[in-house]
Amino acid sequence: MRRGLELAALGPVLGDHARVGAVVLSPDGETLAEGWHKGAGTPHAEVDAMAKVAPEELRGATVVVTLEPCNHTGRTRPCSVALIEAGVGRVVYAIDDPGPAVHGGADRLRAAGVDVVSGVLADQAAAFLERWLTSVRHGRPWVTVKWASSLDGRAAAADGSSKWITGAAARQHVHEQRAAHDAIVVGTGTVLADDASLTARGDAGELLADQPLAVVLGDRPVPADAAVRRHPRGFLQLPGHDLHAALRALGEQGIRTVFVEGGPTVASAFIAAGLVDEVLVYVAPVLLGGPRVALGDIGVGSMNERRRLDVLSTTSLGPDLLVRARPVHADPARRHGEHADDGARNDRSTP
Repeated sequence: MRRGLELAALGPVLGDHARVGAVVLSPDGETLAEGWHKGAGTPHAEVDAMAKVAPEELRGATVVVTLEPCNHTGRTRPCSVALIEAGVGRVVYAIDDPGPAVHGGADRLRAAGVDVVSGVLADQAAAFLERWLTSVRHGRPWVTVKWASSLDGRAAAADGSSKWITGAAARQHVHEQRAAHDAIVVGTGTVLADDASLTARGDAGELLADQPLAVVLGDRPVPADAAVRRHPRGFLQLPGHDLHAALRALGEQGIRTVFVEGGPTVASAFIAAGLVDEVLVYVAPVLLGGPRVALGDIGVGSMNERRRLDVLSTTSLGPDLLVRARPVHADPARRHGEHADDGARNDRSTP
């Protein structure tokens, strides 16, 4: 199973699929083949691995896979059926697939006489798939909110200037985070004020291989010549101010992870709505004073309403400090794959 998780990590980070790895073992424990899911529309990990084994060797074999074999027909046929038809004797997996349309592969295998073992390295697999699991269970993308501020919590100087609060190392880390999310979200204010391109770039200004979809929230029109309209991954404007609806719309397009980088108004709105899974705060060792705070109204009227955070890590980035934290009120079980949900659609392979 540990090898399966290593294989899963070879799969693409972006997209609506789960990253899954699989190992095929002979009846005496010899490794016959390995596989992993290479993206939406491609064979799932167990099928990818089995395709590398002669049919006669699959009969009675053990297939170890990091996620329960799927039980539905989407872009690919059910993995549970493929395993049964191959005549494997045993299937070992880490965590149940949370999607009601996909879950049930284990039961189907057992009904066909296949020995099924679940829960092997479940915590490790759930931690690896945390963002995807959260998205499936809650019917919306995983949301990371980022802001940069001075040590006294200002996002800009009193005159509104905000460029280069943080240094080069922190700014490059932000670009890497953009590349690690399916979409980057800002408000129309950011686009109009900064003409932001919202691309993920390297040290030399080159475009990184992975680019987030550029998403602009709000009703004000984006100029025809705005830089965001030339984004290599594409540009999408979602009108209105209903963040829940916006996230649902993105989820329906296969967006599993969102990087919110839209300034104090947008960041505060996501926090106030309780739609934040993680925050990344880049703190520069400077003092600015004045009214341009990094966060506005987040619905806290008194101390007993304060939003508590669990600090997961602090990292030095040149002269700056990155604080990675999560809301304390988030269900701890969600981190370990134990949270049952309301039936949000799973897209391990979306029809």
